[in-house]
Amino acid sequence: MSAVKIVEVGPRDGLQNEKQSVSVGTRVELIERLVVAGLKNIEAVSFVSPKWVPQMTGAAEIMQGVPQAKGIQYSALTPNLQGLEAAIAAGLKEVAVFGAASEAFSQHNINCSIRESLERFRSVMQTAQEHGIKVRGYVSCVLGCPYEGQVSPQKVSEVARLMLEMGCYEISLGDTIGVGNPASIQRLIEACSRKIPIDKLAGHYHDTYGMAIANIYASLQMGMAVFDSSVAGLGGCPYAQGASGNVATEDVVYLLHGLGIETGIELAKLAAIGDWISSTINRPNGAKAGRALCAKMTG
Repeated sequence: MSAVKIVEVGPRDGLQNEKQSVSVGTRVELIERLVVAGLKNIEAVSFVSPKWVPQMTGAAEIMQGVPQAKGIQYSALTPNLQGLEAAIAAGLKEVAVFGAASEAFSQHNINCSIRESLERFRSVMQTAQEHGIKVRGYVSCVLGCPYEGQVSPQKVSEVARLMLEMGCYEISLGDTIGVGNPASIQRLIEACSRKIPIDKLAGHYHDTYGMAIANIYASLQMGMAVFDSSVAGLGGCPYAQGASGNVATEDVVYLLHGLGIETGIELAKLAAIGDWISSTINRPNGAKAGRALCAKMTG
């Protein structure tokens, strides 16, 4: 494998799950810095009600302020038609919708069954297609659920298949509570790739048990070439006790560059960004490679 696509989810999935709210100005600056470091696929905002997710307030304002450079693809989470319409007004060409592979998680999180949640997306998918907007699908709890425990690979593959058939161009498999290991990840990818081409699958791994980087390596061995990550390991699942958050982009890039895989990302600049945003929002830097590189550069 010569190249891997990294989807930077720190500005949305990362900051959305931080306890404190971050100003619009800081979020715009974070995205600006990420673009300079070479990130080309950035999940920037979420068009949801500020009442429910106050951390994502100011989404339209942020999209007005971010760099509009050639080759940069911004995306936004749009859980409903109202969110999609706001994303269209903001000029976005890609959005994301989310479902779960666990019935219990779906009921606790959005108060409906998995199939009912997918049905809600049909109007979103139709409107997006009418406007030429790409839709990415997230499947959460692909390896474990905080309410029902282990989730079968076959269940995940069925949900992912349904999302693909609805029109999602790519399906991101989310280990929401970070319980996966290389063996379970490979079983999952094997099951999903029977129904979905591997080039339409992505990995979204949390690092609760310290397995995220190992899981990415195991996924690479299966032919997966798209991974979600968050600068400085921003974020975390509120449902996973002790969760440490998303896998850090710095650690992913360090792994990939060590394997001779091209990312187009300048690791030293990325490490500095992780150090900056962690200091700015007063939280520990979750990137092991980032911390080591910053110490080396300042030591």
